Amino acid sequence: MKKRKFFGVASSVTLAGALLLAGCGSQGEETSGGGSEVEKKTIKVAHYFAEEHPQNIALNEKFKKMVEEESNGELEVQIYANSTLGAEKEFYDGVRNGTIEMGIPGLIMQSDIPKMGVPEWPFLFRDFDHVKKVLNGPIGEELTADLDPKHGVTPLAWSANGFRMFSSNRPIESMKDFDGLRLRMPNIPNYIKLGESLGANVSPLPISEVFTALEQNVVDAQDNPIATLRSSAYYEVQSDVLESKHMFSPNIYIINSKFFNGLTKEQQEIIQKAAKEAAAYEFDLLEKSYEDDKKFLQDNEIKFTTPDESFAKEMLDASQPVYDDVFKENEWAEELVEKIKAE
Repeated sequence: MKKRKFFGVASSVTLAGALLLAGCGSQGEETSGGGSEVEKKTIKVAHYFAEEHPQNIALNEKFKKMVEEESNGELEVQIYANSTLGAEKEFYDGVRNGTIEMGIPGLIMQSDIPKMGVPEWPFLFRDFDHVKKVLNGPIGEELTADLDPKHGVTPLAWSANGFRMFSSNRPIESMKDFDGLRLRMPNIPNYIKLGESLGANVSPLPISEVFTALEQNVVDAQDNPIATLRSSAYYEVQSDVLESKHMFSPNIYIINSKFFNGLTKEQQEIIQKAAKEAAAYEFDLLEKSYEDDKKFLQDNEIKFTTPDESFAKEMLDASQPVYDDVFKENEWAEELVEKIKAE
């Protein structure tokens, strides 16, 4: 067994002293300038990626830097990586109820907002350019339209988790290798349906429990982009990767709508601009890192299997029950899929 790595997260600096000086119950400190007082606001940003992941790098190098500099210190950004403020559902609920200002979840909200699940339907996107064209255009706006009215969160930008692949403790070289495979997938219906359609025994688990489940042989395999396989050290407890690219997994920058609407127009524009630039930067980092991540994993004894045309078609055909279900449940789904494929 390879030695497990742990990724720490620095604790945030409290503003208790400033609060005492302010002598009131508001969050943040007040700074004076030109005879007027401006309240300093803190934006906590929660996500589940490891600190080394492009998602966290982009937040620190772009979003935090831009927001703090362009707001002249009126906005402070505190980033909480690695599920520090809870697993995905917990921090998403925190953003909804306002205890956390911002989050970078996956598409966990799709159980209430079905259109948010569309980007993760299997074998839908051809490549990164196709993804960006769809999500950063009118279709992306259509998918996010219900986030504010239904969940009270404002979408800021689409970012990338990446094309998902199966890692496992034994080779997956044909459809028969899925038979009986104990596969961890997120607790989302289309994920579970896809895994079952391929022939695996699916165990839904939050991402915070994946390493331990693999390490203790509770499951044999999991699916994630290889950037996650590297940054979360799953390679220490896996031996193989199937380059299936069976699904693209995006993330989305969201902010509590009440908090956002309470900012000045200038502050809102700063946050929106920083979110879009950070997300674009993260897309670029993730796309460019693929070969480097693959080499790193191969150097750490991970064997890659690229499915041939026949195997790829068998996986595509096996995914059809996922579409049968979503087309039956959503009258808009088939037309939307055609629009995405035509982009």
